Amino acid sequence: MTTPELNQEQALHPLLRQAFRPLFLLGALFSLLAMLLWGLLLTGRVMFEPYGGLMFWHQHEMLFGFVAAIIVGFLLTAVQNWTGVRATHGRLLLWLTVIWLAGRVLMFWNPGVPGWLAAGVDLVFLPVAALLFGLILVQAGKWRNLFFVPLLLLLTVCNLLMHLGVLWQQPVLQQQGALTAVWLITLVMAIVSGRVLPMFTANGTGTPKVADHPWLDRWFLGALWLIVFLHLTGLQIHVPDTWLALLYGLAALLGFWRVLRVKIWVTWRVPLLWSLHLACWFIPLGLALFAAAAAGLPVPRSTALHALAVGAMGLMILAMMARISLGHTGRLLQAKPVMSLAFLLILLVAGARVLAPWLPGSLVFWYQLAAAGWVLAYACYCLVYWPVLTRPRADGRPG
Repeated sequence: MTTPELNQEQALHPLLRQAFRPLFLLGALFSLLAMLLWGLLLTGRVMFEPYGGLMFWHQHEMLFGFVAAIIVGFLLTAVQNWTGVRATHGRLLLWLTVIWLAGRVLMFWNPGVPGWLAAGVDLVFLPVAALLFGLILVQAGKWRNLFFVPLLLLLTVCNLLMHLGVLWQQPVLQQQGALTAVWLITLVMAIVSGRVLPMFTANGTGTPKVADHPWLDRWFLGALWLIVFLHLTGLQIHVPDTWLALLYGLAALLGFWRVLRVKIWVTWRVPLLWSLHLACWFIPLGLALFAAAAAGLPVPRSTALHALAVGAMGLMILAMMARISLGHTGRLLQAKPVMSLAFLLILLVAGARVLAPWLPGSLVFWYQLAAAGWVLAYACYCLVYWPVLTRPRADGRPG
């Protein structure tokens, strides 16, 4: 960097130097507060009336409040590595963060503003992020990752469906938007993990990188794309359950094979790796549970859904944030021991939430226990990474 550029960089608060800094920190804080409130709501001791009602708020805010913030933070950080062009930072990053925060406030506390206004504010975040991301790729002439732009816009469509379900009092639209968003995010996780997991595993364990099987990726991702298409268009209700079970089952088998090949057993000494591997295992597990539900077995669809939402998303996000926050601040990729506890907590949370229908005691008890475990796990991240994310890079470089 030139001296004026370096001076300008040092004048920025560290939180505004790269997108992962504010969005990871605020997203993690928001998730633990939202889950804490959800756990208290389950006790009946706390009541409030958010936009759309309690169930809508829980579904919407974990997807479009928490997960969306992390996805955008990841993409607007990774795009700088992919292109060599300085990604969103400074005042522009501040405004993007403010847009996200405004959505969270209006979803939680709707002070008499029209519903369409609250929805409109919330719907701005993802398209703006897609625009910022796409402009950097176009500026650099790097087209390979441009497909993330339509993915972000499709997530916006899911968000719109959820809001239309509230504004038009159509619960079916709410559920269509939420479920399609889960599948889209699962697709994003499958794409990203398929790219980075073999490399991370080889580098972190000193073992040979597994050979690529492009056909396996194509079939697995193709099955996920088909699932997304069916749910986005609502056509899944017209497909016989037997066919859906076969589709989910095929995707599950391909997913299990795909993650098995990366050899989780070589990662047990490296928490930043085994946590990511375990998160990837929850993707085919969720698909298998959806296949079982579609086949008529006594598996609640909510159980299958939470295998993806808690096991895959919750653990993968925590593992990726822990890794990226170290790597992109110039620190060694060595997580503090408390993060191993956080990873194990999310694993237990996923187990409790998925197995709750078959565990002794009431469902509410296990849901509350899962909420408490989530809060503790993400509190560990916030406490450990607050100084990492709010201070300049350890190596003195920009970002």
